[in-house]
Amino acid sequence: MACLNSEGWSAAENPADADIIIVNSCGFIESAKRESINAVVHWRSLFPGKKILLAGCLSQRYAKDLAESLVEADGFFGTDDISKISCAVNSLFQKKTKPVHTLNPSSRPLLSLPGSAYIKISEGCNNNCSYCAIPLIRGPLRCRTAADIVKECSGFLERGIKELCIIGQDISSYQSGNYGLPELLNAIANLKGNFWVRLLYMHPDHFPMKILDIMENDSRFLPYFDIPFQHASKKILSAMNRHGTAENYLELAQTIRNRLPNAVIRSTFLLGFPGETDADFTELLDFQEKIRLDWLGCFCYSREEGTAAYGITPRVAKKIAAQRKQEIERRQICITENNINRFIGRKLDVLLEEYFPGDEAVGDFWLGRLYCHAPDVDGSAVLTGKNSNLKTGCLYPCRIIARRGIDLEVATII
Repeated sequence: MACLNSEGWSAAENPADADIIIVNSCGFIESAKRESINAVVHWRSLFPGKKILLAGCLSQRYAKDLAESLVEADGFFGTDDISKISCAVNSLFQKKTKPVHTLNPSSRPLLSLPGSAYIKISEGCNNNCSYCAIPLIRGPLRCRTAADIVKECSGFLERGIKELCIIGQDISSYQSGNYGLPELLNAIANLKGNFWVRLLYMHPDHFPMKILDIMENDSRFLPYFDIPFQHASKKILSAMNRHGTAENYLELAQTIRNRLPNAVIRSTFLLGFPGETDADFTELLDFQEKIRLDWLGCFCYSREEGTAAYGITPRVAKKIAAQRKQEIERRQICITENNINRFIGRKLDVLLEEYFPGDEAVGDFWLGRLYCHAPDVDGSAVLTGKNSNLKTGCLYPCRIIARRGIDLEVATII
């Protein structure tokens, strides 16, 4: 968006007013690929006369095949060099493109909800999990310099951002010169102000323990851990090319909780990996009960060409994988509800994100997040009442007064 803005383009609030529609795609698993293609077909049916550009991972992975089969798209743009988006767009309109110039990352438009920004510190991945197509799409790990990242963080703080979400395919592998993830966080810690730093996606097999020291000493670094364990069966983990064990992972979670009693742990489980038996699934259920994660996401195995697992047999029937996924999710509901009960009565900061005006009887309605809520994937903090002095994108002290499902009802302390 920043590159296109620099070329004289501007975002249209309504697709009917747009000259071009860009579909930013995913190519990670089969369902996401179908969704991306269906989005192109959908927009073409609504606006047959507009230009449509399919961008992102699906284009990167299947550009040649899509150019021949997806006639609904006018062009394709991958992920190798985002700065060339202007060339891709302008070429569809026979416009010349000016030479690419350096853009300040912290000045880019934000699509996240108010108060939050994503800081991408690396691209690609070297873990080579046997089921994962990310290295095929994004390539090997490449890391930004610590100075560049800190500069971007500083720029967003100057814009009033309150939450910096540090992301990458695996941020625990970050390494730039003498800076690993702990050293990078120490550099960010030198920035002044009241803000949150949230770490998203850390591979458990090389978890950087030194970050716990930083979180103990600086409360701005949230004790929120997104650690995708994926499975607990030693056989399945080995076939996934993951080197941990259920025992290692339980020990890691216990260490985090011992060091940081307020820690919140989210994870991901993959169901239906080739060779997964009922016994392997039982091991995963036992692990789920023992580790008692605060938040958990599940997905079924997607057989992706080019990955090491593509030829592994026997394959698990999709129906069985789906049933196992449903069982994990069913059991997780009560675990999550019981876990988040511990927040009731506590005083915490809430980041307000959405405002819905109410009537005289009910008052206003707000949605936001506490430190235990990552954007988009966890529950929400819900605030009701007459609070005309509050603004979205700001942090406010609050008291948690009740749990509603997986959401928490809060009252501000003014």
